[in-house]
Amino acid sequence: MIKIFVDSGSSIKKEERNFYNVEVLPLKILLKDKEYLDGEDLSMDIFYKALIEDKVFPKTSLPCLEDAERRVNKCIEEGYNVVILTISSGISGTYNALSMLFCDNPQVRVIDTKTACGGIKILVREANKYRNESLDFIEEKLNALISRIKVLAVPETLDYLHKGGRLSEAGWIVGTLLRIKPVIELKHTVRVANKSFGLKSAMRFILSALERCDTNYPIVPSYTYTTSNLDEMILKAKQDYQAVMIEKDNLDPAVAAHWGPNAFGFIFVEKEA
Repeated sequence: MIKIFVDSGSSIKKEERNFYNVEVLPLKILLKDKEYLDGEDLSMDIFYKALIEDKVFPKTSLPCLEDAERRVNKCIEEGYNVVILTISSGISGTYNALSMLFCDNPQVRVIDTKTACGGIKILVREANKYRNESLDFIEEKLNALISRIKVLAVPETLDYLHKGGRLSEAGWIVGTLLRIKPVIELKHTVRVANKSFGLKSAMRFILSALERCDTNYPIVPSYTYTTSNLDEMILKAKQDYQAVMIEKDNLDPAVAAHWGPNAFGFIFVEKEA
């Protein structure tokens, strides 16, 4: 049997963990000189008050490696093999740290998802289909799906992605100085996918990208802080796509800190080429 771990970059909430059948390793968040565990002891109210009203930019860091080692080893002692799905190595050091920690353990497989939040949720759903298979088999299935996961989102401002080091200076300049509404893609790293002039144009770009969506997999509608723009985009999507959308995901603080408030987008799987 396989036990699946994710980090909190998956945005899997406490109340969802039984549904997804996962263990979550919380990232750390430093906010006003106090350290929190993402998804554990930092409420959305406190987080957004600091972000919006107090203009505090949170710092995020890796999960506690000692805690990860203890929890994973406990599962191994109980007879499990372990798959760990981490937030993309292009935006976090979590994959590299956990890979080094478990590199000599043949019962642990650490996989770089090259994605985050809803993309990891999609991968967990896939991994759950193969819990009785070998680690090699599961890794092969997940890597094939990773290459097809698409994350497209529209931030209200690029300042948070830039401050957090997730978006290059050039990308920030394009979106800020030219006063466009860019669509951002996360595919291993963060990049500007489309330079849209206005919110409606950005929505049209994302909706047109859904034409390549494989509806055998869920679409994850995601947002930070408010849902108004996301709700509008959902209503504009074709009914076939609305039918496979799962519950709207209000991103956990460790990811939301880098997108800022009022971001929105879709995460989905593209059809095989």
